[in-house]
Amino acid sequence: MYVILGATGHTGTIVANELLSKKKKVRVVGRDNQRLAAFASRGAEAFTANVTDEKALSRAFTGAEAVYALMPPDLTNDNYRGYQSLVSGAIAKALENAGVKHAVTLSSFGADKPDKTGPIAGLHELETKLNQIKGLNALHLRAGYFMENTLPQAEVIRSFGRMSSPVDADLKLPMIATKDVGAVAAEALLKLDFKGKQTQELQGQRDLNYKEVATIIGGVIGKPGLEYVRLPDDQVVQALTSMGMSKDFAKLILEMANAFNRGHVKMLEPRSAKNTTPTSYETFVREVFLPAYKGQAAGA
Repeated sequence: MYVILGATGHTGTIVANELLSKKKKVRVVGRDNQRLAAFASRGAEAFTANVTDEKALSRAFTGAEAVYALMPPDLTNDNYRGYQSLVSGAIAKALENAGVKHAVTLSSFGADKPDKTGPIAGLHELETKLNQIKGLNALHLRAGYFMENTLPQAEVIRSFGRMSSPVDADLKLPMIATKDVGAVAAEALLKLDFKGKQTQELQGQRDLNYKEVATIIGGVIGKPGLEYVRLPDDQVVQALTSMGMSKDFAKLILEMANAFNRGHVKMLEPRSAKNTTPTSYETFVREVFLPAYKGQAAGA
């Protein structure tokens, strides 16, 4: 049996659906039972639990051959790193309590660094805690910069006629579609051929900077010449909090962006067939960004 955390999120949905399509026994875990109903209708067992609750997660993990582990974001939390520590501790203890043999974790590039990486430091902590569990085979997927991170730009473009973020305009980022991350995680869970504690980088289809992203988006949405501007640090926190994030989380996002800008967070491996994924940013913009920009759900 497989247990999927964050089953209603971007990557968890892909993992759960892929395992269910292969007729595997799946238990999906989430905070909201109603949002898990779609998986239950396909034969999954729905389990309601908060990811900070070690006892509930221990019950959820009982009988599992493998777990897809991730830390769902809580963007309004006033102590985000504290929240991450609670979640990683609960996941690690639950895996140990339940005697789970395999875990695939959603991590990030930059998780090799212990600090000064914003929210990524929490993933370093998660990897470290899982690596200390005897008898657990763990595969940490160090994914690149999610293409979905550019979705808020739809509102920025509508409001200001340009794109902006705290990332340098010329900085090349390994941009990856979350559906590709989910596909790799599902394949790893189906094969369960990893042993010990391992990391695997996922670098996306190719590296892109925000200038190139603006050119691609502008071409698809009918705004050729769309500009990208790097925001000053003080404006970043103000902009993010106005979008509903806590000030604490906004400051961590800024720290992460500056870690990108100065090369503190970067991929460690050369690009290869193994760490490259298929979905191009052009495809993402057509399939996901454009519908969001038009204010409608993809596929509607």
